[in-house]
Amino acid sequence: MQPKSVALRKRTQIAKANRTMFIWVACVSVIFGFALVGSIFLGQMLMFNEKVLAEKDKTIAVLKTNNSNVTELESQVRMLDANQSLIDVKAKPDDRALQVILDALPSDANSLALGASLQTKLLTGITLNSLQVDPVDGVESLSNGATAATGSGEITFRFSVSGTEQALRQTLNNLERSIRTIDVVSFKIETQGDARVLTVQAKAFYEPSKTVELKDKVIR
Repeated sequence: MQPKSVALRKRTQIAKANRTMFIWVACVSVIFGFALVGSIFLGQMLMFNEKVLAEKDKTIAVLKTNNSNVTELESQVRMLDANQSLIDVKAKPDDRALQVILDALPSDANSLALGASLQTKLLTGITLNSLQVDPVDGVESLSNGATAATGSGEITFRFSVSGTEQALRQTLNNLERSIRTIDVVSFKIETQGDARVLTVQAKAFYEPSKTVELKDKVIR
């Protein structure tokens, strides 16, 4: 009986040792799993913080650059406001000289206002045969819902006037001295009876306004 008892105790001890080893391995595995998950989480947090700090550094750099340019910009604006050439062509005596720049390059594509200005200010003292101002593609539409194809920032127009040679010359001078920038693409002068006819294709310009504002950026 004694050998069998010794063998039974050995088997019992081996079983206990196996259970103990299994428990230790399970505990170590759980601890290792938590440690691995924690390490991954900490790594992701570190990478996220690095991204946030990098974006903050970019923002700070842009703000520093903008602040350093403010003084120079203010100086340039003061110089323009005192520019005698701008003062001489002001539309109203009470306007600031900078208003001339805004009038010369408006912020919106208002083709109707351009057409009215051509009729009342530039094409006066002469017989106006026809005037067509094209709406800006994607900004203004024709009455039938179609749009005219023009370049961005440009308003194309064409007109035909008739009169004496001196009147035609004065019309071209008016276009040249216009406060708005007008680029004459082509013109043609024809003789019809006792009158001369001037046909012009040209374009005026506008500069869409820009909005400067602070925005929140989400870092993922």
